[in-house]
Amino acid sequence: MRILGIDPGLQRTGYACLEHRVGQRARILDAGILRLSARKSLAWRLKELDEDLAAVFAEWTPDRVAVEQVFAHSKHVRTAIVMAHGRGIVLLAAERAGVAIHEISPASVKLAVTGNGNATKRQVQRAVASLCGLEEPPSPADVADAIAIALAACHRTPAIR
Repeated sequence: MRILGIDPGLQRTGYACLEHRVGQRARILDAGILRLSARKSLAWRLKELDEDLAAVFAEWTPDRVAVEQVFAHSKHVRTAIVMAHGRGIVLLAAERAGVAIHEISPASVKLAVTGNGNATKRQVQRAVASLCGLEEPPSPADVADAIAIALAACHRTPAIR
């Protein structure tokens, strides 16, 4: 089963496509960043994100897409609003592609990969490297987060044989 994890943003969106099979370590098929220019309008960036995601869906034909639920902290309300715009595009792209959607809380993602729902970005990066057999932690953090989101979905999704 292919699971596409996406960490939405309006300047950088991390993505990771993992192959999930029974009794095997999840294998990373592709992981990277979709970059959007901060100099462009919000509408332009949303359109570009939609087009970029359509290309990722077409290339990897995932069976599931996993995305974090919106989390709003009183100190970072603007960040949550901006993230919600990108997250909406992710949900739209998945629906257009006919792919099942898993929405996972940020704490659940951290708990699934580190055992600690309050883990730091660095702890998530190191855990992802260990779980996926990588020599170095994935960088930037957006890529590690996308892998972590996909791994969390693997824990919730029955694998194929």
